[in-house]
Amino acid sequence: MNAAIRSPQPPLTRSVEDYLKSVFHLTSQGGFATTSDMAEMLEVAPPSVSGMMKRLSETGLIEHVPYRGVQLTAQGRRAALRMIRRHRVLETYLTQQLGYDWDGVHAEAERMEHAVSDELIERMAGALGDPRYDPHGEPIPTAAGDIEEMELMRLSDAAIGQMLELREVATQDAARLRYFAEQGLVPGTRLVVTDRQPFNGPTTVLLGGSNTGRVVGQELARLLLCRTGGGGGDTSA
Repeated sequence: MNAAIRSPQPPLTRSVEDYLKSVFHLTSQGGFATTSDMAEMLEVAPPSVSGMMKRLSETGLIEHVPYRGVQLTAQGRRAALRMIRRHRVLETYLTQQLGYDWDGVHAEAERMEHAVSDELIERMAGALGDPRYDPHGEPIPTAAGDIEEMELMRLSDAAIGQMLELREVATQDAARLRYFAEQGLVPGTRLVVTDRQPFNGPTTVLLGGSNTGRVVGQELARLLLCRTGGGGGDTSA
């Protein structure tokens, strides 16, 4: 791509970093990021997204496929994973070292991730013992830019009788995170699906092989990402 062969890449702006992260999240399961999806995620107007996408394409950070959307180039993916590592290390440090609750660290990390140095991030990661997952169960990219990919199932899709381990909570909404914590639905919790009401009704689970039951509505069950079998793995640092 000729547009990518230009002057050396200048430091990325905060806005560019946020756009690259959004493209990564929207394409993490394959496919393309559309203008409308990005506008919704970033809470900006679609024309602003279109303008930024043109700039990122010209600098070789994304690739645009007509009528489908955009994907990160290798260069763009490296930049996005660098920011995601910063964000998730910060979230983990804030919870483990500074006593933040998991429902309050996202906004704090968003403010900090653009300002801290790579050296500080690596010192934080080292102090934590190089954690593999953040407080919400999301994998932390390595300093080399690798990220773990797991085959996870939404709780809403699990079969009755299935044994699961809750691995990731796919929301940053503070109220939902507080509710999940109150219900004991946090990464590492083992579940057994005991019932599901028809017509998109709630799912009933037992926690940790006990008699403690929880009824989880369909909307919330879609946010709980699980691994089948309910064993193995470690979501801690």
